[in-house]
Amino acid sequence: MTLLATTELRKYFGDVHAVDRVDFVVREGEVLALIGSNGAGKTTLVNLISGLFAPDGGRIVFRGADVTSLSVYDRIRAGIARSFQIVNLFDQLPTLDNVTLAIFAREGKTRSLGSLAERDAGVRDEALTILQRFGLRGKTDIWAGNLAQGERKLLDVAVAYALRPRLLFLDEPTSGVSTREKTPIMDTITSVVRAEGITAVVIEHDMDVVFKYSGRIVVMHEGKILADGTPDEIRSNPKVATTLLGTATPA
Repeated sequence: MTLLATTELRKYFGDVHAVDRVDFVVREGEVLALIGSNGAGKTTLVNLISGLFAPDGGRIVFRGADVTSLSVYDRIRAGIARSFQIVNLFDQLPTLDNVTLAIFAREGKTRSLGSLAERDAGVRDEALTILQRFGLRGKTDIWAGNLAQGERKLLDVAVAYALRPRLLFLDEPTSGVSTREKTPIMDTITSVVRAEGITAVVIEHDMDVVFKYSGRIVVMHEGKILADGTPDEIRSNPKVATTLLGTATPA
């Protein structure tokens, strides 16, 4: 079943067609990889879907409703959330408070955060459960700015997860971490989203991560969809091999 679909979606920056009449489909329950070289249009596409950018044309439909003109907040309420390539955390707050703030925002309780944080045991318990799921339960009182990079990546995803999304965009979840950290991070993230039935779109440059964790891969190039298929189909696609992977497949 289709969860999200864009139709003829466009975003131009002067002469640069960052997203050029893109028809992009995400199916319920899948872990989809969105890949492409730098400047291919991946992040711009996600910014359009999540509401950070207004499109120059086209349509975005989520769960059967047109969300093209909705605000970021209203899209979050509808069930669209994201993490960021550059981690977007409150570094001067403890790990627990970062997740708690997301829960308060989801519930519309942001006007009196201080008093709520002290008395809302339900929110605290939910935040602790989320940290447990992401392997961060032992980091509750550590400031987010003092976490290791891999832990910061997990916390960023945990904050987005706390919004209870139906569709979660993960922007470069393994960037800036060591090779040995990538598998534990992705194992944790994919375990959580699959257990909760969350649909995930992973924007990633590491092809080992892409082919290991994704059931379907969409390739962008120069603002357009170049290819869409299973990992095996993408591996054997000559256009992808030449354009993205820098190799040529045998004739």
